[in-house]
Amino acid sequence: MSTEALVSLSSSFLFFSFIVFLIAIIPFGVAVKSKKQSGVKIAMGLTIVGFAAQLGYFILRWVAAGHAPVSNLNEFLTFFGIMLIGSFLGFFYIYRQPVVGLFLLPVAILIIAYASMFANEVSPLIPALQSHWLTIHVITVATASAVLSVSFVTGLIYLLKKVDTSNKSKSAFFLELVLYFLVVVVGFILVTSAFGIAGYSASYQFENQEGQSQVYEYALPAIVVPDEAQAVSGTAENYEPASHYAGLVEIPNNVETAKLNSVLWSFVVGSILYLVIRLIARKKISQLLQPFTNKVDLTLMDEISYRSVVIGFPLFALGGLFFAMIWAQIAWSRFWGWDPKEVWALITFLFYAAFLHLRIGKEWTGEKTAWLAIIGFGTIIFNQVFVNLVISGLHSYA
Repeated sequence: MSTEALVSLSSSFLFFSFIVFLIAIIPFGVAVKSKKQSGVKIAMGLTIVGFAAQLGYFILRWVAAGHAPVSNLNEFLTFFGIMLIGSFLGFFYIYRQPVVGLFLLPVAILIIAYASMFANEVSPLIPALQSHWLTIHVITVATASAVLSVSFVTGLIYLLKKVDTSNKSKSAFFLELVLYFLVVVVGFILVTSAFGIAGYSASYQFENQEGQSQVYEYALPAIVVPDEAQAVSGTAENYEPASHYAGLVEIPNNVETAKLNSVLWSFVVGSILYLVIRLIARKKISQLLQPFTNKVDLTLMDEISYRSVVIGFPLFALGGLFFAMIWAQIAWSRFWGWDPKEVWALITFLFYAAFLHLRIGKEWTGEKTAWLAIIGFGTIIFNQVFVNLVISGLHSYA
């Protein structure tokens, strides 16, 4: 079978899993509201089928590419989504809590859909990535991040059950803010898909910090462009001045404006979508979700949050720091260089170390650790998405 056929088949497996997970949300909801075991069996059967399809995607793409498919943002986030489902399956067969699946599946679906918005071509690895440490480091980090992310889901469930969202309080405000950020992700998927279908593209040429001419390709209309950028058209071999929209705001060239532009569009469209939901429902999103947490055992949710961190933290330390430093020494002849990605990996490590210290040493439980789990997930997403997209560094290829 040709490389193109394998890639196409792997994509079909991934799309199939996406549809299966969307369907599985319904029986999970029925199971949570009614506690019928038939609903749980159907939901878990569908989840297992979807996970098997995801593994099929991963194996086929690995064969097609000749290396582990975790070398760019599309592949990494997709694998992150795969391992999030895998982590849920592991925890479900220990704790038997379908409510976790009801809230985790939409998060995994968002991550996979978000990943699909980025280029998914199979291409040869650049020299810095041509090492078996790519597979070891990235797969371990993605697996650890997925396990840690289970604590985000259970923490969110805990807070939806515990926090009185009808009152104006800090807890109610920040809980709604978390849900708003999830809507922003939906906004990004919608706006990127819409302009992708419309075939929109624009190019801007500018002089980078090294004094070299560089061109950014935009998939969305420019809100921000590099300082003194000029609109151009054509190909890399022959760019010519163009008359298309020149952008709204110019910002320093050390920021990857094409990627920042996508982030800004996400917030614009996500905010509009959030307001539409509020106007139609006449309720906060947290109030819409709370009925699904009425039968939740708070002690059990707190226990799952803690266990996921206990498992995920040493895995992250191993993959995100130890394996990463070995690979950095091989690729760049230094163990540590304060690259933005390295800094945020360290911040994530220190945060979860503090989480465990406060949990074990200070006996923080319940609502306190639920908030910590949500903040921890924020550091993971910031590192894997915002740092990759906006902040230039040695890991920009990711």
